[in-house]
Amino acid sequence: MKLLEINHLKKSFGELSVLKDISMHVEEGEVVAIIGPSGSGKSTLLRCATLLETMDEGSMYYDGKVVAADESGKTVYVGKKELQERKSMFGLVFQNFNLFPHYTVLKNITDAPIHVQKRDKEEVYQTARELLKKVGLETKEDSYPCQLSGGQQQRVAIARALAMKPRMLFFDEPTSALDPEITAGILKVMRQLAEEKMTMIIVTHEIAFAKNVADRVIFMDGGVIVEEGAPADVIDHPKNERTRNFLQKMEK
Repeated sequence: MKLLEINHLKKSFGELSVLKDISMHVEEGEVVAIIGPSGSGKSTLLRCATLLETMDEGSMYYDGKVVAADESGKTVYVGKKELQERKSMFGLVFQNFNLFPHYTVLKNITDAPIHVQKRDKEEVYQTARELLKKVGLETKEDSYPCQLSGGQQQRVAIARALAMKPRMLFFDEPTSALDPEITAGILKVMRQLAEEKMTMIIVTHEIAFAKNVADRVIFMDGGVIVEEGAPADVIDHPKNERTRNFLQKMEK
């Protein structure tokens, strides 16, 4: 079943055309890795998919329900209430953590489920503590973000996204701000989520991780999808020269 479907997405910033007719979908339980050089449009695609940016043209559906429809070459979004419903389906993990500095770890994780989703306080706290244990931070619930390493902050960010009980998670370069040793811990958490069949869309430079964990790899360059398919095909046997050149550079 398609959890996300995007058709003919176009996005420009002024004169600069960043996304040029992107169509993609993500099935429930699937892990999709998006790779490509800087400036290829990967993060803009993620921002459009998570409604942080508006599309200029194209249509988008979450779980078969319309988010945005293409009407005569212009994208028209559904109303505010319906958008909120669609937003509750996904979580987003940024590359720079985006934690509230004045909140403890536990409050960072529990605030939105309690105040936005209006869930039972005790249930939310229990879920949050289970998630902290899952990401290996059960002793840090009273700490503040400034007392944590970058890797620990990113693990809190993942726990915070999961606390909203989303059906899918988006990751935008979750390890790019971290050094290699810390990166391994984040990738381990993400690998565990993949094993639990969490639907994930991951923009990443970690080619080995994409190859080992993703069900499908999308290679983007110049605002278009150049190649997509099974990791073994796209990464080990790329058909397109642009894909080959990119992967060769990444190996150096």
